[in-house]
Amino acid sequence: MSYSEPVRAVGNPVVRPISAAEHVAFVRAQRSVSFLQTPAWGRVKTEWRSESLGWFAGRRLIGAGLVLHRPVPRLDRFTLAYLPEGPVIDWGGEIGAWLDPLAVYLKAHGAFAIRLGPPVVTDTWSAAQVKEGVADPDIRRLTDLPGQGSYPVGARVSRRLKDAGWLPQSPQDGFGVGHPQFKYEVPLAGRTEDELLRVMNQQWRRNIKKAAKEGVEVTVGAGAQDLKAFHDLYVHTAERDRFTPRPLRYFETMFAALSAEDPERITLYLAHHQGDLVAATVLVRVGAHAVYAYGASATEKREVRGSNACQWAMIRDALAAGCDVYDLRGITPTLDADDPHVGLVRFKVGTGGRAVRYVGEWDLPLRPMVYRAFDLYMRRRGR
Repeated sequence: MSYSEPVRAVGNPVVRPISAAEHVAFVRAQRSVSFLQTPAWGRVKTEWRSESLGWFAGRRLIGAGLVLHRPVPRLDRFTLAYLPEGPVIDWGGEIGAWLDPLAVYLKAHGAFAIRLGPPVVTDTWSAAQVKEGVADPDIRRLTDLPGQGSYPVGARVSRRLKDAGWLPQSPQDGFGVGHPQFKYEVPLAGRTEDELLRVMNQQWRRNIKKAAKEGVEVTVGAGAQDLKAFHDLYVHTAERDRFTPRPLRYFETMFAALSAEDPERITLYLAHHQGDLVAATVLVRVGAHAVYAYGASATEKREVRGSNACQWAMIRDALAAGCDVYDLRGITPTLDADDPHVGLVRFKVGTGGRAVRYVGEWDLPLRPMVYRAFDLYMRRRGR
């Protein structure tokens, strides 16, 4: 599903900077927008310079985007202009009318390339399809399975980007330096809690019941002490699962910036069992789009299923808030049972949702020589 449905362009809109207040007002007028396209996210990414841009038809604001500017090493006057999961424009229209003035503006202001990620779907696969694919040794990837439904806008956007000289950046395995092309989502619109439970697999339903029976209590965190408790558990999880954790300061900045923009934007969930913190998660919501952003779990007491309790609490709250989708974020497209990433796929498939492929991230070189130098630099450092 596309995140939002902005106003269609009539003629060629004009791109110019807008204030954070104008940007926030535009976001609030949409059904849903990626939190990566809110002004607050620019304040979280402190290592990048950010700006809000608007598309105008006359005096009317009809599109908006958060641009993160990444400088080139030893060439600080040039930047990579990055619009993660954006911009928020009418992707069903003539995209050249939207992206051409963006390129003109950004090149005039020092960008050597633009990177963007259209929030447009190209394919979906049901939980049953994914489960059958994992069990079938002849199926290695999601793309080996037939997609469900028809997504002509996604196909058209991909084709027109390619024809206009944009270069696809999505890696073969689905995970890279940018944001994921493949995600797992649970549709919520028109459903009840009972219906959501019924479409989960037996293990998920059993784990949710087990957590309740064991007396796991899920509460909403508040204040620095709860955030520190989450971070301690998150660092423990990183050590166990062998990934590099973000520092506490990052989460302090994230909660402060997103909460200042909207007090309901970000929520911390804590699952306790007999006084022990056994799991913690972070939910981010913009309009009707709820996102599972971060999670952590204790190695001890895993049998009480605190992680499932947190997930169910977030899904219920997203449903109560009128959200259309609960977004579990990235997966790899692998369905090979021997691939270490397939465990994450199995976990998310248990929710009964669907796998979704988006258009992915694309680059437009504006200064080809600088872009080639940047690309070589990124390849040498492993991106």
